[in-house]
Amino acid sequence: MTTVSLGRTGINVNKMGFGVLPLQRVPMGEAVYLLRKAWKNGIDFYDTARAYTDSEEKIGNALSDVRGDIVIATKTMAADAKGFWEQLSTSLKYLKCGYIDIYQFHNPPFCPKPGDASGLYDAMLEAREKGLIRHIGITNHRYHVAVEAVESGLYDTLQFPVNYLSTEREMKIIDLCGEHNVGFIVMKAMSGGLITDSAASCAFYSQYANALPIWGVQRENELDEFISYIDDPPQLSDRINAVIRKDRQELSGDFCRSCGYCLPCPAGIDIPQAARMSLLLRRAPAASFLTDEWQIKMKMINGCTGCNHCKEHCPYGLDTPALLKANLKDYLTFI
Repeated sequence: MTTVSLGRTGINVNKMGFGVLPLQRVPMGEAVYLLRKAWKNGIDFYDTARAYTDSEEKIGNALSDVRGDIVIATKTMAADAKGFWEQLSTSLKYLKCGYIDIYQFHNPPFCPKPGDASGLYDAMLEAREKGLIRHIGITNHRYHVAVEAVESGLYDTLQFPVNYLSTEREMKIIDLCGEHNVGFIVMKAMSGGLITDSAASCAFYSQYANALPIWGVQRENELDEFISYIDDPPQLSDRINAVIRKDRQELSGDFCRSCGYCLPCPAGIDIPQAARMSLLLRRAPAASFLTDEWQIKMKMINGCTGCNHCKEHCPYGLDTPALLKANLKDYLTFI
C-alpha cells in the first residue's frame, strides 16, 4: 500500500483519497454503503465540503463510529467570521464528530490572512485553539492565490487541480508545496472526466511522493477500480506513457476544466458540460450526449445574453462565450 505524508501536518494516509462530492447524486443508503466499503478496504482520507449538499451527512452516517481511523477534510465558503462559525458548526453536526482534521477555505478569490478585513483566518486560528479543527487548509483554482497561500507559511495544506493535462507552470505547484512542507491534495485528478484511464492517472501521480489525489466516486465499479490499485498501484509503463502522450496531444490548449465557478448562468446554460462538449463527444460514448435532452441544452447556447459572467468568473481566463459557440457549432455536426 502506498501512503502519502501531508507536509507538516504529520498526517499519513493511503494515496487513494475519496472525493465525496459525487455522492450528492446517489441515495443515502447507497452512499453509506460505498463509504463503508471504501473504509473496509483501506481508504482513510475523505474530502467533502459544506457546499456539497448532503455529502457531510453521508460521511457522518457511514463513518462516525470509526472516526479515529479516518481523516476528514471539509471546506467553508464563508465570506466573513459569522458565516465561518455557522458553517463550521453545521459541518460538525452533520459529520457527527467533535473536530475536523483539515478545515479548508473553499476557493476564495483572495488568500485569507491574519488581521484582514474578512476575519476568516483569525476565525480559523480560534477554531484550532478550541480543538474544533486540527489543520488549516485552502483550496483554489487560481494559480496566483495558490502560490501566495503556499509561500505565506499560513497554510498546512493546499488543494489545487493538477493532472497530466496541466501546464508545466501548474505542475510546479507540487514541488512548491514540497519545498514549503505544505501538504498537497490533488483535485480534478481525472480532469473532470476528460481523462478516462484511471490507471494512467494513478501512474502519473506515482512520480510525486507528496501528492494525494482524491478520486470522485459515485458508483461501486468506480470504487472497485481504485480499491484494486491499493495493493497493485499502477506505474508508468510504455502503454501508460503512450496513453498520456495521446491525451496530451488531443486535449492540449484551452479547454474547460469543469470547475463550475462560471455558474449560475443567467441563460440557464450548463456551461461546465457545454463548454467541453466537443471533447466529451470524442472521449465518451457519444450517444449519451446526443439525446433530445442534450440537444435542447446545447441549443440554449443561442440564448447567451453576452453578460460575460462566465468569462469574468473563470479562474483559467477562458473566453467562455466563444468556447460555448465553438462547441455548439461542432455539436450540430454530430446530430
